[in-house]
Amino acid sequence: MKRLRGYIFARPFMGERAPQHVQNIILRDYCNKKGFELLLAATEYAMPDSFMILESVLDDLDSVDGVVFYSLYQLPTQSKIRNSVYSRALESGKSLHFAVEGMSITKPIDVDSVEQCLLVKTTLDNCITKVEV
Repeated sequence: MKRLRGYIFARPFMGERAPQHVQNIILRDYCNKKGFELLLAATEYAMPDSFMILESVLDDLDSVDGVVFYSLYQLPTQSKIRNSVYSRALESGKSLHFAVEGMSITKPIDVDSVEQCLLVKTTLDNCITKVEV
């Protein structure tokens, strides 16, 4: 059975917020449905734009088969840092999973789907939501 390290947030992400216990429930459900063993989730610091815990999780990839994020919207917003996350996992032969979206990155082509979702979210956040008549 493949073992995935959980990764959750203690702060809002891309305009979203979920309590930590809810994030853990979603991770557990995702892993149960997919047949993975969920290891204790690492919780990112609450400081804005902090990814120190994610860096630590990536440094420890040798001890797991991959990382399961609560949401793909918890990935770094800067594309250079995000691409480094993808590369580090894939070059180590590991996978990245996103429980809410039911998506995963197991090979380089999978990155495109995740990036498309991030692009759509960013675009929608910048769209006019109300038109004054």
